[in-house]
Amino acid sequence: MTEVAYISGAVEGTSDEAVLSRLVRSLGGAIHRVQVQRGKAGLRRALPGYNAAAQGDPWLVLVDLDQDHECAPRLVADWLPAPSRYMCFRVVVREIESWLLADRERFAGFFSVPLSSVPMAPDDVLDAKGVLLASITKSKKRAIREDMLPRLGSGRTIGPAYTSRLIEYASDGVHGWRPEVAARMSPSLSRCIVRLDALIASAPR
Repeated sequence: MTEVAYISGAVEGTSDEAVLSRLVRSLGGAIHRVQVQRGKAGLRRALPGYNAAAQGDPWLVLVDLDQDHECAPRLVADWLPAPSRYMCFRVVVREIESWLLADRERFAGFFSVPLSSVPMAPDDVLDAKGVLLASITKSKKRAIREDMLPRLGSGRTIGPAYTSRLIEYASDGVHGWRPEVAARMSPSLSRCIVRLDALIASAPR
């Protein structure tokens, strides 16, 4: 029996953690640990330490491109010009919501929204979170709208259970997000899967 490759990870937030874990497991790997940095600045500060650890152990680090850099290669060159042997540093174009929207049929079904409200090319969307929220306004389920949309007068940009709903969708292997399907609509996710698959194959057992 082949031994499982254990992957450590690091992300900006808890919804990113769910996506990372689903990606690793979908390719036959297992999660050793995931560091959630609660923001992009914290992730960047911690990255040199993760890269040092990746000299001997496999790591997957995900960061959103957002509007901070013109393109993913620019961010990589700025943040990590010399990745270690077992470091898989991948840029989400442009937000983690982009990858979740990329499985259009499952997203529409899981959140009870019209398929037409889900973008065909999520990597090209500058504000994927805004597009996702606009889609949720059309949900047939009141509980989903109340959980994910900001409440009037709250001063918040998302609803009280926005993150937990995304985690549920990303983690549900039966009715939720399918990375391999989403990759057909998201080039950045497709590249991540190729690199992660190679990392898992080469990881020390």
